[in-house]
Amino acid sequence: MYALVRLRGGVKTRQDIKDTLQMLRLDRINHCVLVPETDNYQGMIRKAKDYIAWGNINPETLALILKNRGKLEGRKALTEEYLSKNTKFKSIDELAKAICEGTASIDDVPKLKPVFRLHPARKGLRGTKRNTLEGGSLGFHGAEINSLINKMR
Repeated sequence: MYALVRLRGGVKTRQDIKDTLQMLRLDRINHCVLVPETDNYQGMIRKAKDYIAWGNINPETLALILKNRGKLEGRKALTEEYLSKNTKFKSIDELAKAICEGTASIDDVPKLKPVFRLHPARKGLRGTKRNTLEGGSLGFHGAEINSLINKMR
C-alpha cells in the first residue's frame, strides 16, 4: 500500500498532470491518499512524480493518520465506537493492519473520506523542487514516507 502526499501547488502545471492529480484525489497541498501498488497507479504516480512524495506506509503510521485525520461525512472524527458498530473491525489499529496487508480498503468503512488533510511538515521540508536523490522531498521515499507523514500529522 502506497501513501501519496502532494507537496507542490498547481500554478504553471500542465493540464495532463493536473488531471492525473485530480484522478488521484490530490487536489490540494498536504493532502494524503492511500493507493494499492497496481500498474495503473504506478503510471499515474510516474506522471505526477514532480508534485508528490510517496512510499510504503506501515500500520502504525496509518493508525496514527486514521486516529488524528480520519473524517466521516459531516466533518465527524473517525472513532473506534463507529468502527465497531459499522464494520467488522474492533479498533483503528486492526483496520490499519488490514489495509496495509491488502485484505481491506478505505471503502470498507462507510462514510469515511478517502483523503486525509495533513498539516504542513513540522520543521519544514527539505525542498519541494528536487527529488529525494538530489536532497529534496519529492519522489519515492520507501519506508521513509512514515517519518514525513509523522512530521505532518
